[in-house]
Amino acid sequence: MKSITINGSKRESVGKKATKALRNAGEVPCVLYGGDQPVHFSAPTIAFNSLVYTPDVHTVVLELDGQKHNAVLQDIQFHPVTDEILHMDFYEFGDDQEITMEIPVHSEGVAKGVKNGGVLRFNLRRMRVRGLAKNLPDYIVADVTPLKIGNKLYVTAVTSDDYTIMHPDNTVICQVRTSRNVVAGADEDEDEDVPSTETDKVGAAAASNDG
Repeated sequence: MKSITINGSKRESVGKKATKALRNAGEVPCVLYGGDQPVHFSAPTIAFNSLVYTPDVHTVVLELDGQKHNAVLQDIQFHPVTDEILHMDFYEFGDDQEITMEIPVHSEGVAKGVKNGGVLRFNLRRMRVRGLAKNLPDYIVADVTPLKIGNKLYVTAVTSDDYTIMHPDNTVICQVRTSRNVVAGADEDEDEDVPSTETDKVGAAAASNDG
């Protein structure tokens, strides 16, 4: 997984007056957890743009007064009216420590059911996975090519030895639904010799454990 570097400065004063002064100066007050003691720091608001205002996910290298900390964004607070970043919490992790992150799901291919007039609907745009930061992908690829009308793609179809999926096996990533433009009987004709019970689901393990 990609990582971005944010340069900040530790802060001693953590009261309301000091926090307000930081925000007025264009700085975001932050706290880094996970170490022996929480570390209070701040960084320019603009430094967080590539972390917050993007569909991608990243780990973070926080450079604070010459010290580097590997971390992940844990929580963020926005102003209810202006959407200004008010506060951020980070969690520090070690190289051999597993972390949990929500990874975007990218579809690959064109579903058979879509070619026949169906519509691909996503139930899960991000997946919660756990693993070592170096093993986590920038995104998870979901191959939708085999999906016919009525088919569902389960999380079991995108399992990997690099990470653990934190969703139940019967969680649906996406499915192909019928639409007004569907070609009647098109999918059924392709597999007329295959029993319907074998074609209604994609994701081998989930198909048998769904009940």
